[in-house]
Amino acid sequence: MSLSPISVWPNAPFADHDRAASTDVAMSAPPRSGGEQQRVATAVVYCEANFGAIDGKTANGLVRHSEKYEILSVIDSEKVGLDAGVVLGDEPNAIPIYRDLADALAHAGGVPDYYIFGMAPSSGMLSTHERGLVLEAIDLGMNVVNGLHEFLNDDPEFAAASAARNVEILDVRKPRAKKDLRTFSGRIAEVTCPRIAVLGTDCAIGKRTTATILTRALNDCGVKAVMVGTGQTGLIQGARYGVSLDAVPSQFCSGELEATIVEAFEGEDPDVIIIEGQGALSHPAYSTSSFILRGCCPHGVVLQHAPGRTHRCDFPRMAMPTPATEINLIQTFADTKVIGLTINHENMTDAEVDAAITHYECELGIPATDALTRSPTHLVEMVLAAFPELEEKLTAGVR
Repeated sequence: MSLSPISVWPNAPFADHDRAASTDVAMSAPPRSGGEQQRVATAVVYCEANFGAIDGKTANGLVRHSEKYEILSVIDSEKVGLDAGVVLGDEPNAIPIYRDLADALAHAGGVPDYYIFGMAPSSGMLSTHERGLVLEAIDLGMNVVNGLHEFLNDDPEFAAASAARNVEILDVRKPRAKKDLRTFSGRIAEVTCPRIAVLGTDCAIGKRTTATILTRALNDCGVKAVMVGTGQTGLIQGARYGVSLDAVPSQFCSGELEATIVEAFEGEDPDVIIIEGQGALSHPAYSTSSFILRGCCPHGVVLQHAPGRTHRCDFPRMAMPTPATEINLIQTFADTKVIGLTINHENMTDAEVDAAITHYECELGIPATDALTRSPTHLVEMVLAAFPELEEKLTAGVR
C-alpha cells in the first residue's frame, strides 16, 4: 500500500566513518500525556577529542535527543566554539562546545546538576586523567552519570568523594543484583503484538537511530510503537524500557531482555515493539546480538548495513559481511524473517544510495531504504508489508 508522506527526521548526510557513529539517537515510547511538568535536570557532557566520532556516541546521542537531561554544553577542546548540532551534521541546536569544565561552568551561570561522561571507549574504563576530571566535578557539587563498564560507586575514592559532597553517581550499565536477575521464562509468548528487532552487519552502524526513527514514524501514523533499548546511551537519554545487555552476565541476558519486553507490553499495550540491536550476529567480538534474538524472539528483523564501509569498525583486517550472508545467518540462528534492509550512507553519495537501494531490493527481494535521507514513510511501509494487520491502526490522514 502507499502512505501519504509523514514527518521526516533531520537528514544531514554523513561525510565519514566517524560521522556515522554520531547518528545514534534513542527513544522508548510516546511521550507521557497529562500530569505536572517537572523540572528537567541540567547537564554538561564530557567528550574530549571524541565528539562526533565513534567513541563519542553517548555524547552524540544526548545532543540529538534527551528526555532526562537538558544538555547545556559539550566539553571537547578540539571543537571549541562550534555548535554541537552542526558538528553532527544537523541544523544548529544552540548547544555550545567548550574547552573544559571551568569554561562550561563560566558560561552556564551556575553549577549544572549533572556531569555526564559522554564517551564509550573500547576499554570501558576511565584513564587516570579522566578520573581526576570526574572527581573535580564531584567536588564542585555535580552528580555524575557514568555509562562505562567501570562502576564508580564500587571505587572507594569515588564513593568517599560523592558521600562527602552529598551527590550521586549513576552507574548506568550496572545490572541489578545477581539474586534479582531474571532467566528466560517463555513469557515472551504472552507478548502478542509484533516484535521487530533492528540488527546490523557491524557495530556503530546506526541501529539505534533507525529503531528510533521507525518508532517515531509508526507513532506518527497512529500505530502505537514502543522501543526497548539495549545499550547505555538509550538509558542515559531516558528510555523508559531498556537494559544494558553487554553488562549483564550471559546466563541472564535473554531473560533480562524478555522480562523488559514483557514490562513494556504490559505497561503500554502497544501495537508493535521495536527492539534496538547491538553489534552484529556475525561479529566475533560481540555476542549481544545472539542474546537479543533469543530474548525477544522477534517476528521480524530490519537489518542495517553500510555499503561504503570496507571493514568492521575497529577491526581493519576484518572485512564487512554482505547483507545476504548476514540475513542467512540471522534466519538460520533464529525462527524469524528479515523484513527489510536499511542503509547507513557513510562514504556514499546520494546517487550511490539510490543505486544501493535498487540493487539490494533486487538481490534480496525485500524493501530497502535509508532511514535518515529518505522519507520514514518507507520504513512504515516496510513494516506494514510484513504485518498487514497493523494497517487498521493507521490514522485516516496517512492512508
